[in-house]
Amino acid sequence: MAARTATVRAFAKINLDLKVLNKAADGFHELRSVFQTVSLHDTIEIGWEKSRKTEITGTGEIPDNLIEKAARGVLDHCGATARLHFRLTKRIPMGGGMGGGSTDAAAVLLALPVLAGLKIPRPELIRLAASLGSDVPFFLLGGTAVALGRGTELYPLPETPAKPVLIVAPGVPVSTPEAYRAFHRAGDGKLTDTQVIQYIESFQSRTWDLSQGRSGTQSENDFERVVFPQHPVLGSILKKLQTSGANPARMTGSGSALFGVFTTKDQVLRAKAAVETLHPSPRGIPARLLSRARYRAAWWRQLQQHMDATDGMQWPPQSQYASRRRNER
Repeated sequence: MAARTATVRAFAKINLDLKVLNKAADGFHELRSVFQTVSLHDTIEIGWEKSRKTEITGTGEIPDNLIEKAARGVLDHCGATARLHFRLTKRIPMGGGMGGGSTDAAAVLLALPVLAGLKIPRPELIRLAASLGSDVPFFLLGGTAVALGRGTELYPLPETPAKPVLIVAPGVPVSTPEAYRAFHRAGDGKLTDTQVIQYIESFQSRTWDLSQGRSGTQSENDFERVVFPQHPVLGSILKKLQTSGANPARMTGSGSALFGVFTTKDQVLRAKAAVETLHPSPRGIPARLLSRARYRAAWWRQLQQHMDATDGMQWPPQSQYASRRRNER
């Protein structure tokens, strides 16, 4: 059987809002966040070939190897074997809080079943994604979504206009575990019941505003309070974004990347020039907000050659080889 190939884009995310509540019984913190996909992406070349045993190449130098974990998860779940090859081109800043590793894993979960003629129902695909990481299920959805709990409980928000955005990669490493430890040292990890209710109510209010198209200055990211004192350049970048007209401007995740949402591309270019005057020199990356409709359309385009289009565009994408594989058994 001839090999099948696809080249897919794995899109990044930003946190338009992020509240950290107390630690749950499972050891993870309760979160309230708004995730948003953006056009900045990694590129993954995937090669699939029928084989009696599973062989995976091209993932040896990929940090955390989430691509290989996702691939083995798909094959093991379906009781399948294959010879797979991956080639990853990184564009999403590593360790920036933009879900770079998570979106790469989700891209494999979406693309590999289509190439291999496998069918995984959506609930099972989401469970498989959650086993790989808290952010991974979101990338099976895309667009704008409220994230609860560990970030795996997701509810879609109305589509967001494709506004231009500037992503700023400061080149400053921020450890997520250390950010949580600093959060606790500052006393923010032991909220009273009253504080938790107040946090949830304020987040709920901002999310309602966002759903009505009113976003901006009232957004929050709790990690900024503990990360900025450790890395003052991040606060300087945020101020540059705000004075350049960004609304909202925030750090994403636990850092260290920041973003600013603008009205025009010219504003983005001026903001890029402004932040790149800082020291150490951050890198500004122009992008745009990516709605759920555009996110899915991009996936349909890049898998079109291998998709089953008999019932129209389905989500997640379905393979045209699935029925053929059943007949070959």
